[in-house]
Amino acid sequence: MRLKKNKTMVAYLMVAAIFICGAFGVEGYISTFSIRAMLVISALLIIAASGQTMVMLIGGIDLSIPFVVGFANVAVAQLSSEGLPFAVAMLVVLVMGTAVGALNGALSSALKVHPLIVTLGTGTALLGTVLLVTKGYPTGSAPDYISDFVSIGKSFGPLPVPALVPAVAALALLLYVVETKSLFGRRLFALGANPLAAPFVRVSPLRVWMVAFGFSAFSASLTGILLLGFSGAAFADIGRHYMFQTIAAAVIGGTALSGGQGGIAGTVAGAIALTQLNTILIGLGFDQSLVQAFLGLLIVAVVAVYGRQPHLRTAI
Repeated sequence: MRLKKNKTMVAYLMVAAIFICGAFGVEGYISTFSIRAMLVISALLIIAASGQTMVMLIGGIDLSIPFVVGFANVAVAQLSSEGLPFAVAMLVVLVMGTAVGALNGALSSALKVHPLIVTLGTGTALLGTVLLVTKGYPTGSAPDYISDFVSIGKSFGPLPVPALVPAVAALALLLYVVETKSLFGRRLFALGANPLAAPFVRVSPLRVWMVAFGFSAFSASLTGILLLGFSGAAFADIGRHYMFQTIAAAVIGGTALSGGQGGIAGTVAGAIALTQLNTILIGLGFDQSLVQAFLGLLIVAVVAVYGRQPHLRTAI
């Protein structure tokens, strides 16, 4: 528990340090618009990374996230353009995405197939099907209430940020309570800490894997829908950066790739830190490819440091 808290604290100290560096090193970094933009982009990443975090807590990894994001972005736009009310289209897409995630968890757990293979395969097939149906040219856009919900220029009541930001803060708090106070949260950490012993304390691996991967796909689908309002148009490849960024946010926040350690509190800090770093590096004139290379090296360094800690199962 102390190690977990230390990792989370380090992540938030990293956020503060990066903010100070940006304030002094990049012109306009602490402007109102810049801060609002970083909060909105961070919030979208937090939603997608919250599902990845839950999957990583049980020792899995979800590579279908960018494909599910793209699927949801295109599918909800296409369905609404064909006359289906947007709220209904959104519900249909969320249910379909969640079902795909639950299937990923079921196949990985029941067949003992590594989730890297399962999620990459189902994700590619899902997005390919959508592109086949739309012939690569999706139509439709989000209604005003979705666009306003995520718009950098909008404010939520007295708060100088769009409604997305406090909504994601509430979501993160809810997930933190689920992780730390609920029976499912205890089962999640128990399975990640020791998958061989967990069934002996009445933890069903199949059920937990289905819920975790189902939630991951749900959060990815929600991210895709919100990105439709953020970008204004459907784009199948809109989730391409989320495969790396969701894993990176969780790892920077202290969630172990081997499972059993971490949580949403650290992931929030990891997502904010990544967004800040992207903003600073782009503000300094770095090419996007160099930005990705730098962030990749950062993840390697973080994993190398955290990887020196023994897995929890060695202490059980």
